[in-house]
Amino acid sequence: MRSKQIGMPAINHGKCAKRFGAKKSSYEGLQGRIRLLRTPKIEAWENQYADKVYTINLEVPEFTCICPKTGLPDFALIRIEYSPKNLCVELKSFKLYTIFYRSVGIFHEHLINKMLEDLVKAVKPRWMRIAGEFNPRGGIKTTVTAEYRINK
Repeated sequence: MRSKQIGMPAINHGKCAKRFGAKKSSYEGLQGRIRLLRTPKIEAWENQYADKVYTINLEVPEFTCICPKTGLPDFALIRIEYSPKNLCVELKSFKLYTIFYRSVGIFHEHLINKMLEDLVKAVKPRWMRIAGEFNPRGGIKTTVTAEYRINK
């Protein structure tokens, strides 16, 4: 007879399926439609110095989203660096965009790539780099970086 451990959560191993001899990941299917996520629009304003090559840096020091596995909040510092062409990011709309994620369960890697896609779509920069430095989860700090460059 097995003894019951007090204070330990029950683990349901019955949901694991065999596929090619390996157990099915409990993460499978959690993010399959992440590219279709409808986020608030990031607005832009016309750059009067489009003829100049310069860099804009944005930081979101208190970014939060939700861990899709546990439902607990994740905290991060998001750094965005880009060289504007004809348009620049309008900051109030970007702030509302970032607040949207407070209730979204999303993997760190997907978040940074989704942000990059949305920002590039909004301002069409010469180049852009986004880095997310996520606070430790399970003792592991995650930093995800994604880049975009115009194909010449």
